[in-house]
Amino acid sequence: MSFVDTRAAVRFAADKLQKVNLFQTAHMFCDVYCLEPGQAQKPHAHEGATKFYFVLEGRVRASLGTQVRELGPGELAWSAPGESHGVENASSERALLLVAMSPNPNAPAHPHAK
Repeated sequence: MSFVDTRAAVRFAADKLQKVNLFQTAHMFCDVYCLEPGQAQKPHAHEGATKFYFVLEGRVRASLGTQVRELGPGELAWSAPGESHGVENASSERALLLVAMSPNPNAPAHPHAK
């Protein structure tokens, strides 16, 4: 087991959303997504993997399949394997999300490698 200071990992960029990996194993990955206003992750799907977005700060518009919902701090959206999903920061403030997916499609060679 390891400990991670999530706040120290946060970084924003004007050109695109930042995906900062907190950890990954052969089983899953866990990232922090940092979105400036107007930034988005376009809807996409992962066959055979479940993914979630948990809002830490700010507000985002989450799309799951044909459903779209605005989420705020403490709210979570998750997609089943093969289900289209994406997020957009349509607000005027920054947004910070905890994101994880299992199984890890980019599994490292060593289970504790990063």
